[in-house]
Amino acid sequence: MAKFLTNREENYAQWYNDLVIKADLAENSAVRGCMVIKPYGFAIWEKIQAELDRMFKATGHVNAYFPLFIPKSFFSKEAKHVEGFAKECAIVTHYRLKKDENGKGVIVDPTSKLEEELIIRPTSETIIWNSYKNWIHSYRDLPILINQWGNVVRWEMRTRLFIRTAEFLWQEGHTAHATREEAIEETVRMINIYAEFAENFMALPVIKGYKSENERFAGAIDTYAIEAIMQDGKALQAGTSHFLGQNFAKAFDVQFTDKTGKLDYVWATSWGLSTRTIGALIMAHSDNHGLVLPPRLAPIQVVIIPIFKNSVQLEQISEVALKIRKKLEAKSITVKFDDRDNNTPGWKFADYELKGVPVRIAIGPRDIQNGTVEIARRDTLKKETVTVDTAISQISHILDEIQGNIFRKALEFKKENTLYVDKWEDFVNILDNQGGFIMAHWDGSPETEEKIKEETKATIRCIPFDSPEEDGKCIYSGKPSKRRVLFARSY
Repeated sequence: MAKFLTNREENYAQWYNDLVIKADLAENSAVRGCMVIKPYGFAIWEKIQAELDRMFKATGHVNAYFPLFIPKSFFSKEAKHVEGFAKECAIVTHYRLKKDENGKGVIVDPTSKLEEELIIRPTSETIIWNSYKNWIHSYRDLPILINQWGNVVRWEMRTRLFIRTAEFLWQEGHTAHATREEAIEETVRMINIYAEFAENFMALPVIKGYKSENERFAGAIDTYAIEAIMQDGKALQAGTSHFLGQNFAKAFDVQFTDKTGKLDYVWATSWGLSTRTIGALIMAHSDNHGLVLPPRLAPIQVVIIPIFKNSVQLEQISEVALKIRKKLEAKSITVKFDDRDNNTPGWKFADYELKGVPVRIAIGPRDIQNGTVEIARRDTLKKETVTVDTAISQISHILDEIQGNIFRKALEFKKENTLYVDKWEDFVNILDNQGGFIMAHWDGSPETEEKIKEETKATIRCIPFDSPEEDGKCIYSGKPSKRRVLFARSY
């Protein structure tokens, strides 16, 4: 175990915080509730961005950018939307400072008060639909398939690096369609893309499903989500896709002439995934030695560390290392050759283990004599000595194997910690003592859902798409139920 990490089994929350800071991913900023994403953490986000951006564009979406500021009046146009975000809004009221009376500090210039206050966007539906009103007139203008990469502000009271911060980075898709069917198809398509990304790139098995009415996005007709389980048994929502119906089109009077000449309101969706996915990567896979990163999202997939005592040895090792790096890079593998002489090889081993680099190659003088290298895998911590040629030919296979192994381990954990429960006593006992996903019957009423949340802090994470019809009794009220839903405590 890395000596500077809190033991994961003893204090999971402190282990997580230690790991984010010690692995150089992020740190708290001078602004309450906000974080500085450091280069290594941002490199992970760039990998996430690149893969998702490719997937979005492959399905016909394009990128655009809309203002950070939203007129306050826009929020009042969609009642449920403003109700959902009212407590989290940061508001700009003035636009200028001036020196105080002593000339030693600054104060807000009262003469610079805005005629209309501006909301720093918590999400962009309102500002975007105001633009769409000018863009859409006929069915020929549809569909609009736009994604935006940016930041948002939601004034959170309790924050945790990556998981919940007052400002965070994300992407938000906003699409407009001529029919209800097209909009629903888009909503389903995007939640499937998120699930595909989570499983194939994050190595994170997820459950896809509908949100209950209480848990829906403010202003949505339906919200679909992917839910993942973390190693402490809590759930984490990793992405959402919303069918907005015609709510925002009606709020902003966005109408179009259809093929029959009839005037109708546009149908809408929105969908988003944020930097909390980095938190999910950490909590789903990492251990007491540090990060465990899936190779497909690792900024450095292979690190080569020379073991040397003098410049002559380093020169001999470097010649071999640079050849290995060149051949691996030709296979689109990201490689770092760390020939710094200000840290020992042992320190470097621990540091790259902490940072979750999937494969480590060590080369010493004896390896040069024997034509070998030592390969260490981060997922299993196993090491083996192989020939240089074998290492080059096998690295791609090893990276794929690590990706698959990390996913299988997470999948097995999800299976072991998904429990079917029929008794309230068992429900409470599991939540208090081990956590996990609980599949239980619910009578469908918001009142029962709220009571369960009040008494246990567990929420309905989703109603799984693949949850079969099954007669039963609600875990709490005992009333009839037609299917099980997914409960858990969550982040």
